[in-house]
Amino acid sequence: MTDARYTTLPQWPHAYPASGASGTLKLLNEDFIVTELPLQLPSGEGEHVWLDVEKNGANTAFVAQQLAEAAGVQERDVGYAGLKDRYAITRQWFSIYLPKGETPDLTRLQHPEFRVLGQSRHVKKLRPGDLQGNRFRIVLREVAGDRDAIEANLEAVASQGAPNYFGAQRFGFDGGNVEQGRAMLAREIRVRNPKKKGIYLSAVRSFVFNEVLALRIQQGLWGKTLPGDVMDEAGRPTGPLWGRGRVSATDQAQALENGVAERHATLCDGMEHAGLDQERRALAASPRDMSWEWPQADQLVLTFSLPAGNYATSVLNEILRTTEPDRHAESESAAVE
Repeated sequence: MTDARYTTLPQWPHAYPASGASGTLKLLNEDFIVTELPLQLPSGEGEHVWLDVEKNGANTAFVAQQLAEAAGVQERDVGYAGLKDRYAITRQWFSIYLPKGETPDLTRLQHPEFRVLGQSRHVKKLRPGDLQGNRFRIVLREVAGDRDAIEANLEAVASQGAPNYFGAQRFGFDGGNVEQGRAMLAREIRVRNPKKKGIYLSAVRSFVFNEVLALRIQQGLWGKTLPGDVMDEAGRPTGPLWGRGRVSATDQAQALENGVAERHATLCDGMEHAGLDQERRALAASPRDMSWEWPQADQLVLTFSLPAGNYATSVLNEILRTTEPDRHAESESAAVE
């Protein structure tokens, strides 16, 4: 049996009937506003300086580089909780390790693509995942299609949530990171760069999760609990983030997940040998405080919050089909983590 190749991403199924509508996403940076919801606020003392930063048209890594240069430290001394979109207006926290000497006033830093709104000291560095989630305000322009069908899907998502798929940008341009990850795990290519290796492993792991979720939807199991499901703290069924260790699901849920793992044996075996441990992720994304309005007949404005690691684009995909200007083709993280 020849090993599967992953040259294109599949069209994973929707939970709700397609509205047939379409709209333009992120025509302007101000059409996608993201505000990070921190786990905690700085205490006012400690070895790390925390910065409240608003950026417009810059990616997170670039801002981190600029802050390191301005503070006279190495990039590794700058921390942040999650990546935020480049083509958007986003607000997030950064930390800089500055244990000694005078504290530079980085609110005076001048840059066309970001500004430091405030700063304060804290006892710890910001690390990936150190956030509750993100608050979104999204403007969809040039909306065309059946407004009643759009409204029906908006109501369904607000009340029942959306499939918690990892967004397409997780998988690289045209999904290429999954195939690169397969080739790496099959030892067809050697990847020495630790950052690139991590990106490929993340893409492969996310792909397998999406495949489990897609199969459940195909089998009519959206919004349902299977015997043997592992539930999260909110009482929602979860799917596997593959790695070594026994699958914690049992009965029918375990059979379904193992069936997907068998279809993607190179990916799953490779992740186990790469040292990843089994984890779980909610199968449904549940937007909080979701509201919407139609300021114009062809313009839809949505606001909602999502927990860390959930993708706003996965919510939008259940409502209508979106397209972005070509400049966004390599945007780093349209669903912000």
